[in-house]
Amino acid sequence: MITATPLMDIEHLRSKWGWFLGFGIVLIVLGTIALTFIPAATLGSVIVLGWLMILSGFVEAVEAVRARHWQGVFLHIIGSLLGVLVGLLIVANPIAGALAWTLLFAAFFTVLGLFRTITALHLKYRSWGWAVFDGIVTLVLGIMLMAKWPSSAIWFLGFALGVALILRGWTTVMFALAVRSFPQIVPVRRAA
Repeated sequence: MITATPLMDIEHLRSKWGWFLGFGIVLIVLGTIALTFIPAATLGSVIVLGWLMILSGFVEAVEAVRARHWQGVFLHIIGSLLGVLVGLLIVANPIAGALAWTLLFAAFFTVLGLFRTITALHLKYRSWGWAVFDGIVTLVLGIMLMAKWPSSAIWFLGFALGVALILRGWTTVMFALAVRSFPQIVPVRRAA
């Protein structure tokens, strides 16, 4: 009985492979458009992030109203106000938002790359060289973003968005083709 569920899931996925293929192709096209118009993709992604912050601020305000008798309601109110305020600032001035986001990513990549490299060198687990490679590449990316900042703010977010969309689209296309190639499952009836 336990093996029937994964088989039914595979059959269900197999019948939907075309939707996965179409979705993957759409993601690849959107990624290509983002890479073609990198500054516009950067500003667009910053504006979307700003609106998401505004929305999260309103959701936090609703939570503050719902939890008004809790002693920690003040934290919800502060989170709500900051979310709406920062979101409005980003939407009102997306270029400043792109500058701030890029600097934040540069700091994140620098710290993360340094941490991954030191950890892998210290632990030396199986295949630790790949972790060192990953850490060094991440560290170098962070340093390069900081060194080229503020001009890196024009291209980094749009470039990252385009690459991420293309990679996700390609992965989805490959998944669709793999699901399509699954053999059709014929249920076996057991004699009683």
